[in-house]
Order: sequence, then C-alpha cells, then structure tokens
Amino acid sequence: MTFTELCSKAFLRAIYDYHLLDDVDAPLRNPYTEQTIESLLYRKCWTDTVQWHLEDLIRNPLIDPREALKLKRRIDLSNQQRTDMVELIDSYMLERFKDTQPLPDARLNTESPAWAVDRLAILELKIYHMREQTLRTDADEQHRRKCQAKLDVLLEQRTDLREAIDQLLDDIATGRKRMKVYRQMKMYNDPSTNPVLYSKKS
Repeated sequence: MTFTELCSKAFLRAIYDYHLLDDVDAPLRNPYTEQTIESLLYRKCWTDTVQWHLEDLIRNPLIDPREALKLKRRIDLSNQQRTDMVELIDSYMLERFKDTQPLPDARLNTESPAWAVDRLAILELKIYHMREQTLRTDADEQHRRKCQAKLDVLLEQRTDLREAIDQLLDDIATGRKRMKVYRQMKMYNDPSTNPVLYSKKS
C-alpha cells in the first residue's frame, strides 16, 4: 500500500463515520491506535469534515447573527487545529526521513508533504459531497449531469495528486528532493501579534 492509499483509506473512513450521524457536535471515535499515523490522519480528516459542515451552516442567509459569530469562532479554532495536525504529519515525515542524505543537486518542493496530504483530504471531501449531488432525487437531470462532470474531474485530480505525493516522498527518500519545513506563523490567533487583541490589554 502506498502512503497516499493509506491516507485515503483513513480519510474515507473518517468521512463515512462522520456521516453516520451527520452532526457537527458528534463525538470523535477514532478507530485507530493512538500515536499512529493512521490515527492522526483520521483525526485530521474528521476535523476537516466537521469544518466542511460548519461552513455550510454559516452560509444560511437566515442565520441568527449571534449564532453566526459562534460558528465563525468555531471555524477559526478548527482552522488552527487543522494547521497543528498538518504540522504533526510533517513531524512524522521529518522523523521518517531523518537519516536520508540529500544529493548535492537536491531541489526543494513548493510545499511540504503534509500540506500536499492536507489537499488530498479536502479533495476526498469534495469527491464525497459531489457524488452526493449526482445521486439527488430532488434535483433535475441537468444538475446531476453537471455534477457528474465535476466529479469526473475531481476523481482524475485525486489520481494525479496521489501520484504526485508518492513521487515526492520517493524523491525525498532517494535524496533527489530536500525536505524542509516551515512552521505556520498565524498572527491573528496570537494575542501578542494581533493588534486588536494586544491593544485591549493596555
């Protein structure tokens, strides 16, 4: 099993498990052993799936503004959790390749492996929900055909992205690419760097 096949397996399980209840407040029940990469991938995609549905809820034009503010803050927290988990996946990758010596002409990639894996998780979510649209009985045939065309593109994109990620990991393992990780430095969540927050202290 390739690494991306392992990722998609964990992601799809998280997505399907979430939709058994289809509730943004449903408790996480991670089926994988703690401290494994599968457990981390599942937890990351569960967070993504909950956030997907929070984003749906906040777009309700009739939503109460106070409820919208609560959802916005919950989405902000979810985004931070997502970033934290992506960085944990990169830490796993750094450990995995710690003994690999890059070749003298090794090149950098535009993103770390974990951020590419993050895109794969979101793509699995798009595929799941676009497939739902192709099966809607309350929509007309034109809508279903249009969504099927989009689904076909998403499926092709998944194949390409999986191949690209696996190629990147192979390049890192053989020293053709250098793995370098920059941690995210989100300023708006930090009370010491967000001027709205630190000005309230004075």
